[in-house]
Amino acid sequence: MEITPGNKIVLVGTGAVGTSYAYALMNQGLSNELVLVDINEDKAKGEVMDLSHGIVYAPSAMNITQGTYADCKDAAIVVICAGVAQKEGETRLDLVNKNVAIFKSMVKSIMDAGFNGIFIVATNPVDILSYATWKFSQLPKERVIGSGTVLDSARFRFLLGQKFATAPASVHGYIIGEHGDSQLPVWSTANISGTSIAEKISAEEKAQIAEQVRNAAYEIISLKGATYYAIGMGLARITKAILNNEHIILPVGTLLTGEHGHKDVYVGVPSIIHRTGVKGVADFPLDETEQRKFASSIAILKDIQNQALL
Repeated sequence: MEITPGNKIVLVGTGAVGTSYAYALMNQGLSNELVLVDINEDKAKGEVMDLSHGIVYAPSAMNITQGTYADCKDAAIVVICAGVAQKEGETRLDLVNKNVAIFKSMVKSIMDAGFNGIFIVATNPVDILSYATWKFSQLPKERVIGSGTVLDSARFRFLLGQKFATAPASVHGYIIGEHGDSQLPVWSTANISGTSIAEKISAEEKAQIAEQVRNAAYEIISLKGATYYAIGMGLARITKAILNNEHIILPVGTLLTGEHGHKDVYVGVPSIIHRTGVKGVADFPLDETEQRKFASSIAILKDIQNQALL
């Protein structure tokens, strides 16, 4: 059965991340049909109204409606931003198991509707929940994409752009591994216009930038309560790459099948994105230190994955 054509998108979850994504979609004219689904129907209805009132100033027409899982039947992409946030006193595993249970029911409802497109998962912990979505949906691995380290890599490139007074779009570098505390920057291949960055920055500065990237979410949350604009843009970028069949490399959450000796885990790695999802993991050479840190990040994810109710 061929993948669902067109550019209809169903967004599940109209919290701050979901609505930032919807706003980015509208501003970039990436879809002509967007359906918002949320357990809080009034919230979804209000977001539909508010977004729709801005269409007159958008680059192209867009039909935005409130819907249900049944609307996933002919969707090209379903983006999941729904789930519960960690509460005080809860462990990370408590959060994982709560969201895995939610995802099991949610993904079943989406698949029962006849969905035959591509999932993009943004809910945290995104690596574990991307794996859960793949397991529950039974779709080919290339059609379940996590947001991975697309946000972390954007923060990395932004900070390096500031350091070298260069536009972030001209800085090429990746954060890989867990979207979380065990992530790592790939300094060995980071470059500006083909010129290596590693030799131009001290070990102390490298550590400082890596820490800033790793702790950015904590700092933003302490200042304003949540992060959502940048990840909304990142999700829109993944969507654009899919719908435009770009074959571009983005650091998304992808199932490893032996790369660098690792498999059966979703993790942020440079991946080739086209119309049917992840075409494959791009080659990403790592030095010995990076190999060790990458293995450590994956071990942390696998430990949680093995304990989760999957």
